[in-house]
Amino acid sequence: MTTPPRLIPLLAQFDFARKRLADRLAGPVMDSGNGTDVPVGPMTDEEYLWEPVPGCWSVRRRSDGPGPGATALAGAGDWGRDAALPPHPTPPPFTTIAWRLTHLSEMLALRADHTAGSHSLTRDDYRISEDAAGAIAAFDEGAAIWRQALLTVDDTALDTVGYSTYPHGSDPDDPFIEIVWWMNQELLHHGAEIALIRDLYRAQRP
Repeated sequence: MTTPPRLIPLLAQFDFARKRLADRLAGPVMDSGNGTDVPVGPMTDEEYLWEPVPGCWSVRRRSDGPGPGATALAGAGDWGRDAALPPHPTPPPFTTIAWRLTHLSEMLALRADHTAGSHSLTRDDYRISEDAAGAIAAFDEGAAIWRQALLTVDDTALDTVGYSTYPHGSDPDDPFIEIVWWMNQELLHHGAEIALIRDLYRAQRP
């Protein structure tokens, strides 16, 4: 299928942000922003779960129950991600790398399914990774299947309201091209947050 011209710059932006975050997570080098390679080590389990401030939301063993202010642990498996039904806590809790990365990877995987898959997966089906290596692999998989889903859409689909049936966003109300844009900004802003927390973790442990 020929890629719609309107989708090409969004795919290029996605690919750039995806590689930048993947390199930032796993190394051995990352782009400094000006094309210079900067050495970076792979994220450790301790760093993945690091709570910089009291009361963080994170991922936890299901047997331990939700963290402060959370009422549930979302996801499948022995670990879950802190969550709460609306209204959410105000101000929002600070979230760990583990929380942000699993949230991002879940969105990528579920939106891919609700675009070009079974249109049935929910947050309860998504396995939450308890360690850094598993979370990095899940991000790589989620990003790959979302990009593959994008390659199945044509120009008409980009303008179709509700083309994605993802149940946790504005998908039923927005043209699909706006969902594509939204997923790019999710990747960009969560990627930047994760990079900053990695910098803070490193600074705390000279």
